[in-house]
Amino acid sequence: MEIDALKEKARQVRRDIVQMVYDAKCGHPGGSLSAVELLCSLYYNAAKVNPKNPKDESRDRIIYSKGHACPALYAILGDLGFFPKSEFKKFRKLGGLLQGHSDIAVPGVEMSAGSLGMGLSFAHGMALARDIDRKNHYVYAFLGDGECQEGQVWEAAMTAGSMKTRNFIAIIDRNQIQNDDFVKKTKDLSPLVEKWKAFNWHTIKVENGHDFEEILSALEDAKKLDGPVAIIANTRKGYGVSFMELNPKFHGMAPSDEEFKKAMEELK
Repeated sequence: MEIDALKEKARQVRRDIVQMVYDAKCGHPGGSLSAVELLCSLYYNAAKVNPKNPKDESRDRIIYSKGHACPALYAILGDLGFFPKSEFKKFRKLGGLLQGHSDIAVPGVEMSAGSLGMGLSFAHGMALARDIDRKNHYVYAFLGDGECQEGQVWEAAMTAGSMKTRNFIAIIDRNQIQNDDFVKKTKDLSPLVEKWKAFNWHTIKVENGHDFEEILSALEDAKKLDGPVAIIANTRKGYGVSFMELNPKFHGMAPSDEEFKKAMEELK
């Protein structure tokens, strides 16, 4: 997909995110908005997925570890045709398909997410199973920066680095905010790039995680490297909606009626 088309997809995905969270009166808009360009780059360009056959054995696996930010994932899966977009209106509602954390009941979702920090371990297990089966698809793990404070993340990173696991790419959405404050205030991760290098991962730093050209170039370069690759992308939580951007308030809060109207006007 061309860059201009990706930009239009990103705009529509952001509208769907805001609409879903507003309709549900709950959810996590901030971390969903920060992930949009990274996820669009994966699903519309870099990764091999099959909406007509979600369990296609040759598909790439995308493990979405920051599952609370599922509106972004759902918006893209719905647009691709994994399920009807009419499900967006049932987000976080009884009887609806789309729960508040990503769930394998949803076609296209590879892991039921809950407690943060599990995704990298889960993804690495899938990569090892792939190698046992002598397959060649890629396994992607999509993490938030706050969850990189979890010890389990680094156990998995140490294992994958030691084993030099191939076709294994971690993408870290470094949006700077976790829960109700800035990551650097809660528990500073710096120097994050150097940490991944120390665990024997190839590392690629994306200076602007909202720039499609830079993201797509990083994903292309990652596929050329032998062994696990960590792409650390600098993003801004709430990106695309002025009053949500880098505002901890919108980690897990729906917009008011007035805020909703303003957000949708900005995204039209």
